Amino acid sequence: MRRAPFVITGTVLGTAAVLAVPSQGKPQQVAVAGNAAAAGTSTTATKSTKTASTNSATTTTAKPAAATTVTGSVVSNQYGQLQVKLTIKNGKITHVGFTTFTANDGHSVQIDQSSVPILINETIAAQSAHIQGVSGATYTTTAYEQSLQAAIDKAALHA
Repeated sequence: MRRAPFVITGTVLGTAAVLAVPSQGKPQQVAVAGNAAAAGTSTTATKSTKTASTNSATTTTAKPAAATTVTGSVVSNQYGQLQVKLTIKNGKITHVGFTTFTANDGHSVQIDQSSVPILINETIAAQSAHIQGVSGATYTTTAYEQSLQAAIDKAALHA
């Protein structure tokens, strides 16, 4: 029963990769699905606090800290190119996305679609570029880590 979500996800990603195989050998955008961070969704919460004094009660609404978006460098290899985009809030990486993510062939698309959600989850968990590489996706992992580190450096995070 615990393997069912992985099997279903793998089947969907595999089918998408087969359908995405280019017929002319042109670079194509890689569509990455996996988690909310990869899908580009975010939520914002507003906090309300009440302060009581002996004479009066006041309600203040604190504005949520603004999220900052930074991009890493564009990193190319023989299989494609990518550029990481980070959203940082309160000094923490809250979202990882891409401004550029192309693959030169169908096999690279398949590898990227299965490895990128893992890399994104590891980044958010580690809050740094010091993450475990994905077996079978060495070039993607290396390019991702380089662009991710450039974005972290640009944001001046201590990660």
